[in-house]
Amino acid sequence: MNEDPVLPAYGAGGLAGVLGAVAARLLPDDDVVARTALPSATGQPVTSQVEIPVARRYVVVLVDGLGWYPLQNALADAPYLAGIFGDGYRLTSTVPSTTATAITSFTTGAAPGEHGMVGYRFRWAANRGMNALTWDGGPTSAEQSKIAEFSLVKTWFQRLAAAGVSVYDIARGKFADSGLTRVAFAGAEFVVEAHGAPRADQVAEISRSGETNLTYVYERALDHTGHPYGLNTPQWRQALIRTDAYLERLRATLDADTVLLVTGDHGMVDVGSQSRVVIEDESRLGCHLNMVEGEARFRHLYTDHPREVAARWAAFLGSRAWVCRCEEAMELGWFGTVSTAVRHRIGDVVVALRDDWAVLTRSWPGEMRLVGMHGSLTPAEMCIPLLIDKGD
Repeated sequence: MNEDPVLPAYGAGGLAGVLGAVAARLLPDDDVVARTALPSATGQPVTSQVEIPVARRYVVVLVDGLGWYPLQNALADAPYLAGIFGDGYRLTSTVPSTTATAITSFTTGAAPGEHGMVGYRFRWAANRGMNALTWDGGPTSAEQSKIAEFSLVKTWFQRLAAAGVSVYDIARGKFADSGLTRVAFAGAEFVVEAHGAPRADQVAEISRSGETNLTYVYERALDHTGHPYGLNTPQWRQALIRTDAYLERLRATLDADTVLLVTGDHGMVDVGSQSRVVIEDESRLGCHLNMVEGEARFRHLYTDHPREVAARWAAFLGSRAWVCRCEEAMELGWFGTVSTAVRHRIGDVVVALRDDWAVLTRSWPGEMRLVGMHGSLTPAEMCIPLLIDKGD
């Protein structure tokens, strides 16, 4: 279908603006918060300024993989979300539209070019790539100073906690001391999530702490199911049904004056076997590459010959991808304002796949098993909901 790319809004029209809008309610007299919550001057917002209801307590649930269009197409399976969908906001994710990047923009209010989490995988040191989710290849616990390099901007959690707001991050125990948690959730008190029915009770209890409160909850079932099975499958729809039921229970358990916000980090597309290009199988694609990072829907290519590589990849992929040199992508606003400290992390050439195409590498065989993918600039991946239930 070859739609135009959805450009990211790193302000009021995007995921990066959500916590700033919440902070403006919790700290209404803070001049820094008020300035930060204004719409960004770059990018193309999908919506106008987000209106967050006035409250002293907010619970924000980020549903990994909750895209606007996949949800819209499956509202019959999500009666609770369907009930608040009509008054919701359609926001944009980040570039790339992937969890580590999007969540860090969400928690900091900054663009990837500022906070430095520029993809699922990227180069962070000379000839050293890392996985931003698992931290594989990244700084180890012994490299404290290098971990600090990733904390390029403060999180909203740090700002709110410093102002006396009770701030919590509820997630699985394995994330407690991960590199991503230490960077993107600095300032929040980490709480290991309960299992089963007690989850909603746990969140409600934590949300009652303090005079003012922001409680963040991570829900992974949709993304976790969509990757191996794809969208519009019984497995994905069952995951949506379970997620919807949990959110409905959570709303019923929260105090009436607590505002519940539900959002996502990215959407997803299904990639069939006929839409896969493997780099190692195409000799033209492997020339002059020092490193290949990113993921199958968004590749960071590191090279000493960016013009030649960009031209070769563009000629080969044609209408199947948007291919840019780093400078071109920066001019288009893909990464927002890019700091000197972050520039080397972005590929010298970046490749964003169109339609349902993917470019895979045998270096990471796990990619070959995925059906549902994300990372690119298509509407299905970039458009995400912000749904608000202000209670009674």
